[in-house]
Amino acid sequence: MKIEMTGIKKAFGSNHVLKGVNFTINSGEVHALMGENGAGKSTLMNILTGLLSKDDGSIKVDGTETSYSSALEAEHAGISFIHQEMNNFPDMSVVDNMFLNKELKTKFGLMNQRAMIKQATEYLNHLGAQINVTQKISNLTVGQQQMVEIAKSLMTDAKIIIMDEPTAALTTNEIKILFKTINELKAKGVGFIYISHRMEELWEICDTVTVMRDGVSINTYKIKDVTENQIVHDMVGRDIGDYYPARNPKLGPVALKAENLCGEKFKNISFEVHEGEVLGFSGLMGAGRTETMRALFGIDKLTDGKVLVHGKEVHIKNPSDAVALGIGFLTEDRKTEGLVLDQSLRDNIALPSIEGFKKHGIIDEKTETSFVNMLMKRLTVKAENPFVTAGSLSGGNQQKVVLAKWVGSGAKILILDEPTRGVDVGAKKEIYELINQLTDRHVAVIMISSDLPEVLSMSDRIEVLYEGKQMGIVDAKDANQEKIMKLATGGK
Repeated sequence: MKIEMTGIKKAFGSNHVLKGVNFTINSGEVHALMGENGAGKSTLMNILTGLLSKDDGSIKVDGTETSYSSALEAEHAGISFIHQEMNNFPDMSVVDNMFLNKELKTKFGLMNQRAMIKQATEYLNHLGAQINVTQKISNLTVGQQQMVEIAKSLMTDAKIIIMDEPTAALTTNEIKILFKTINELKAKGVGFIYISHRMEELWEICDTVTVMRDGVSINTYKIKDVTENQIVHDMVGRDIGDYYPARNPKLGPVALKAENLCGEKFKNISFEVHEGEVLGFSGLMGAGRTETMRALFGIDKLTDGKVLVHGKEVHIKNPSDAVALGIGFLTEDRKTEGLVLDQSLRDNIALPSIEGFKKHGIIDEKTETSFVNMLMKRLTVKAENPFVTAGSLSGGNQQKVVLAKWVGSGAKILILDEPTRGVDVGAKKEIYELINQLTDRHVAVIMISSDLPEVLSMSDRIEVLYEGKQMGIVDAKDANQEKIMKLATGGK
């Protein structure tokens, strides 16, 4: 299958999102689509798959002018779209989500649950994901849900698969398995449109790259003929310098100390983080990093252990207790836990700080809006105004809104779970610089990340977990990928 998109334009009111984009994908090709958040990548793919209609331009499939009226029609034609933000039904099982509208039937026309469980398990096992498919999908981590989405796509026998940030929530080992699967399918003639902000992946898996900026396709290159610096320059319109700003920590007293924390999926986790420090948490999926922090913040239950904040033992029973103690938590799943998608940016950003805007019990909306505008400018949130809904923004800008919420709250201890997941290269550097600014102001930062270069570059010390157990804490100046991975896989 060959798809040619020429001169594609799309506007939402006065906001011209696509201004004339050209993009071509061939069978057996992995074609990367790169651009900053808000460049128009997802809009272009939504037009291709029938989720949006184009205002102008041409789409040809194997030389024939084509337009799909729905994502289901595009899927039946052989085009599958794995979205960055998963659209599952949380109360349904994994297998029922995977076979929704594609149920297998017995010869008597009844649901063949046994066959669906067998087939779903086989596809997930092929991806190296050992998941009980009869459990609710809401029980899975974000990374596991991503593997389910990939398995669903493989089940459709697609000719072109669109992957939007497929590795953002995956571990190093899972990424290797995914790339192996992509190469196997590519050899069978399947084409991939690969949207990612992880620059290093392009030279591992892609053949071609098209760069978009501000709704326009800037350049298309064969991957062997282009440098990382050229792609970044095309994306942001300037040279961006080093991704990771230098850290010069000046550590203060211990801000938070955890002693022998125990929960359902972790046991005897101990650590301390100082004012002005970034303590990185590394480990494979299922290691217990997120679960530890959720219990610490009061979302899940701690079964044992002690928490001290600024030297005083505290008992955090719910997130409100944590916020009152000056603890903020940027969760891994911004869509369901970090934002109220149908509410405005103003309401989302001001939420933890709302009491500070009250005068005689009434919210001073002018002061609140001024505060939100200041944070949006500081974190370079791309939005028309603070009154648009959070759900209308790109994934990277949604992440900035969640960050703005906690920065504005004045939290002195900030837990960041995958802070740059789905964020473009320009915004990543802005987030890293913000982390440095926060630690310069004596904020203690705990950063969970599956991106090893990120952990190594932005952490002052790194705690490594394996299957819910603490394997060790490594000083950043002594750390490297091999040492961290050895601990993360259970080695000493």
